Order: sequence, then structure tokens, then C-alpha cells
Amino acid sequence: MLLVPTALLTAIYVWIALWFRPTRFVVGPGAVEIVWPLRRRAIPRDDIAAVRLLDKHALQREVGRSMRVGAGGLGGGFGWLWTQKRGVVRMYISRTDGLVWIERRSERPWLVTPEKPEAFVRALTT
Repeated sequence: MLLVPTALLTAIYVWIALWFRPTRFVVGPGAVEIVWPLRRRAIPRDDIAAVRLLDKHALQREVGRSMRVGAGGLGGGFGWLWTQKRGVVRMYISRTDGLVWIERRSERPWLVTPEKPEAFVRALTT
């Protein structure tokens, strides 16, 4: 009786873990690579206008009110963050501290939580 709902819920959790939750952020000489278990995406370094650390209060000042559009509550928030002041932001966060804001020249900004946020920002600003 509960087999179908359990299987469906398990499939959703697996899909989110494999497709939406990044496993790492790699800073390379030409790009920042975002790595998921089933895909990769690169942000060219020349498309990064600025990168900075934010705490949750600074984030609130930056974006105003916000609402997640995507997966959340499964070890983080992944997808889009609709914001009052900045419009849509790409969001891949696994905690509420160590937030890193990546301002892009040609696309929407990104909000991420790399494992070592200070080192991540330092690597992109030097």
C-alpha cells in the first residue's frame, strides 16, 4: 500500500541529490566549475564582476524579501531565489553561513556555499 508513495519519494530525493545539489566548487585559472554528481557547469572568470562573503543579514540587505523556487529542505536550497531587489538569483546553498555572492557580468548572480568560503573568495579575488 505504501510502496508506490515510498518509491516516488525516494526517487525525488535521489533526483534532487544527483541533479540539484553541487558536490564541490572548483576555482580554476579560467573558470569556476560547479560540479554535481550528474553534470558540471563553468562560470568563466572573465564573466565574474565581483565575489564577496555575505552573512544572512547582509544577504537580506542585498536582496530584500526573497522566495526560493526549486528544491529546499533536503540539505540545503537549490535552484532560483526570487528577490525583491535583485530579481532572480541562482542559488546553491547547503547552510546559512559562509554565503558567497558571485556577481556576473552577463547573467544572473549566483549565491553559493563552498566548503571553505574565505579561501574560495580569496582565490577569485587574487
